[in-house]
Amino acid sequence: MKLTINHDKDDSGIFDPPGIFYYVSAFFLLMLAWEINDWLIRRELHNDTNKSLDISNGFKILGLNLLIVLPISGLVYYTAIFELDQICQIDTDDPWLRFRIDFFRAAVLGFAAIVFNMFYFALQQKKELENTMNKLKKEVVTSKYKSLKNQISPHFLFNSLNTLTSLMYEDRDLASDFVSRLASCYRYILDNREEDLVSLEKELSFLDSFIFMMNVRHEGALSITTSITVDPSAYIIPTLTLQMLVENALKHNYYSKEKPLEISIVSINKHHILIKNNLHVRKQKEESTKLGLKNIQKRYAFYTNQKVLIETEDGYFKVTIPLLNKNIKEVAIVKVS
Repeated sequence: MKLTINHDKDDSGIFDPPGIFYYVSAFFLLMLAWEINDWLIRRELHNDTNKSLDISNGFKILGLNLLIVLPISGLVYYTAIFELDQICQIDTDDPWLRFRIDFFRAAVLGFAAIVFNMFYFALQQKKELENTMNKLKKEVVTSKYKSLKNQISPHFLFNSLNTLTSLMYEDRDLASDFVSRLASCYRYILDNREEDLVSLEKELSFLDSFIFMMNVRHEGALSITTSITVDPSAYIIPTLTLQMLVENALKHNYYSKEKPLEISIVSINKHHILIKNNLHVRKQKEESTKLGLKNIQKRYAFYTNQKVLIETEDGYFKVTIPLLNKNIKEVAIVKVS
């Protein structure tokens, strides 16, 4: 800054009126470029929270920033040199040459500040992404453990065995089928305890056994239907997602033969599955924390930017989950790296 200001080789130029003007104006333009850049970045990324700062929108932000800062810089130096020369005391034999030098310096300073700011933002964004991915990794591991623990819990086993005991006296054929389905459920859970993603085909096969057991336990009080029109072998989903959503409906609603709980699981748009149930909300002592739904949302966030939609309307509770392509594991690895 000092080298671009003519002071007739006099070091006193640091604190004289021209020196003060140039340092104050440089600081003002630097902060202006920085703050405008922050504002443009926030505006650019506001509409899409999953969008990142890349070369394309970086050049766009740089151009818009310079279009704002450069005219202001020109106005500042033009006013100081031509209009306020009595106050700023910028002595020069060629005012236009002085103006061009000052304007060029402002352009270089502004460009440097903008580029540095974008690099700083990109580094911060990368750091936040890495922290988020590490956090999601831990949550995925935790969610798998919780899902497994919930399914093999003594409470679940006790209810199943209690139902089986009753069936042995009432219908031995149904009891035999119930044992087979129970074994199938446990086999699926144990075989996939280390996997967070499974094929939709396997999940639906497991869900079929789970639905059978629930219908036997709550005879006449449940109506659970599935209608999947997509090829289940072509998609994958987080393990136990459908079972957790069905169990969530059972947990938070009361049901009886007079007022059965109706749960439907249907594919929509060939890329999503809708799980819907009518509402008979069970009165609970404590407000629900919705940890199960948050768990599913976080697990999906680890693999895709598509959202898990949760809504309540017209007396129904609806959860829409995206279907993931079979190559999603490879995509996730690239994102993490």
